[in-house]
Amino acid sequence: MKNIKYLLLAILSFSLFIGCTDDDNDDLTGDATTGGLVSLNSVAIGYVVGNDGTYTASGSVYQGRVQTTNINVYKSFTDSQTGGKTDEILLATLPISDTSISTSAEFSTSFTYEDLISGLTLNGSPLPASDSELNIGDFWTLRYESTLSTGEIVMNAASTKVSVGTRFAGIYRPLYGEYYRIGVLTYTTADWLASCPETLIESVDATTYRVVEYFGPFNGNEWYFQIDENDVISYPDETPSGDAQQGNGAPFITCESNPVDFSSVGLPCGSNSNYVVRDDVNGEDQLHMTFGYYTSGSGPRVFYHILEKIVD
Repeated sequence: MKNIKYLLLAILSFSLFIGCTDDDNDDLTGDATTGGLVSLNSVAIGYVVGNDGTYTASGSVYQGRVQTTNINVYKSFTDSQTGGKTDEILLATLPISDTSISTSAEFSTSFTYEDLISGLTLNGSPLPASDSELNIGDFWTLRYESTLSTGEIVMNAASTKVSVGTRFAGIYRPLYGEYYRIGVLTYTTADWLASCPETLIESVDATTYRVVEYFGPFNGNEWYFQIDENDVISYPDETPSGDAQQGNGAPFITCESNPVDFSSVGLPCGSNSNYVVRDDVNGEDQLHMTFGYYTSGSGPRVFYHILEKIVD
């Protein structure tokens, strides 16, 4: 019996050893063919209609025993109204000059609207010469391929979405945050910075925006707000699909619908919140927002935060 126990332990130890060594043979990160894995500085870029600007996609690639010699960036375009998609063509080839072992070699490519549309056709026709003819929500996808010193080509899973939107679409960082759970201060700015250091906001139409992922400091949400011609922020009762607006799976509440739930904990409403502060010099616009949700049988959860647009 004792011999059988030792034999089983030996087999188990051998199995664990084989399992660990197999993990080290990953094509991108193991000892066999390290190299080519791209890390992007941003997976989303907001293209602002009428801005006539230059945009930059950037990142880095780890240089291991196997070197990355260049990165090919491919582009394609998707029509948000029809779902139609162009073929994929090359946007840029980026030589990687830093070949130092155990370093992250940086790369970047800058482009304009003309660069994005050049050579692409949708349903047999070129993309519009003027970005004013695009739909809010249309987007380009930038895909990255790494050429290794071994001659291998690595197709990276990471990609960049260049979304057509209006001025306030983009990626934001939290400058300030407060969250009250049933009247008790539960999360502060530090929690925003820890749980959601970047929030993606996309344009739905000329005045409506979709917040992707974060609702206050909570992930797993998608919700909507609007900005009018006076830079006042409001929250629609329904999503664009006609569903009731929710947060964390519960009914959305605002300063208008539930004023006491916000004033009782001292959160700003009225002219003291839900407005935009424009930065016409650096583009670091701010969104001052008060909102929340109501949990049946429990009570209100309310937020106040200031988000600042991140500008490359």
